Amino acid sequence: MSAQYDCVVCGSCVVDILVRPVALETPIGRGKLLDVHPIELTTGGLVSNAGIAMAGLGMRVAAFSYLGDDGWATIIRDRYRQEGIETAHLQTHPQAASSTTVVLIDPLGERSFAHSVGAPKKINRQTFLDRLDLFANSRMALIGYYSLMPNLESDLPEVLAAIRQVGCQTALDSAGSGGGLQPLDRALPYLDIYVPSRAEAEHQTGQEDPERMIEVYRRCGAPGLLGVKLGSDGALLSPTAGQFVKIRPVRPPGDVVDTTGAGDCFYAGLLTGLLMGLSVEEAGRLGAATGACCVTGMGATAGLVDRERTLQLAGLADE
Repeated sequence: MSAQYDCVVCGSCVVDILVRPVALETPIGRGKLLDVHPIELTTGGLVSNAGIAMAGLGMRVAAFSYLGDDGWATIIRDRYRQEGIETAHLQTHPQAASSTTVVLIDPLGERSFAHSVGAPKKINRQTFLDRLDLFANSRMALIGYYSLMPNLESDLPEVLAAIRQVGCQTALDSAGSGGGLQPLDRALPYLDIYVPSRAEAEHQTGQEDPERMIEVYRRCGAPGLLGVKLGSDGALLSPTAGQFVKIRPVRPPGDVVDTTGAGDCFYAGLLTGLLMGLSVEEAGRLGAATGACCVTGMGATAGLVDRERTLQLAGLADE
């Protein structure tokens, strides 16, 4: 029986309020009035960023998270429906508010965040174990950002193992500094895919060289595809121990406006490529192209284009 979904994207599910331009190197101070462009409202977090990117690339995507019983939840559900993401598995938490972020963006597209984790923080072991039927109907589960879900973090190994036992591949994403190597070290043996950013991997492993970062993960028992996102330098992927594939960066198809969500969109393109049956190198190129499109629009998803144009940008379209 074929799976109902290609990927269930789980965890951080946010409304983003975008404010630009803000001089991030200069203290705002008290009583100031900042002259900014029209303030925009969009969605953010891994569920939004990776989910919308994967749906736009032709994947069947379901969102799995907690929302509050508030107006922000309506915005999230409506946006997901518009983008073709299944919303039936978004649960309303009776006490917590929906997750929200104010994104402060400087003239060069760099950003800082004021974030309220909200309802996704309530996700725990039982949230997943009660819905293993959902994961049994999906080819892949992408969970993130695990460091913002403290009620889940210590139980990740059990949760990932349970998801794999029902025939669903597992992928994980972190956020911020990435946290430490514990408890990630216990989760790595149950991950099919783990590709953090350079800053996250450096904080987790204490290493500066991407190959050495990946070697640390391997020593923890990671069996699957590992990698490190290197921003404007592309990425380094490792399908198996001792094997490394360099992914060259893709030139954005427009001016760089906002780097928000570029890493999430890279991950979305990478997973989509793997689910399409592409090689690791080709999937990495699709990831790089998806991330390159992301940075040309305000917010994490406004710059994304359809599957055909993304494949063309990656050099993977049929002649």
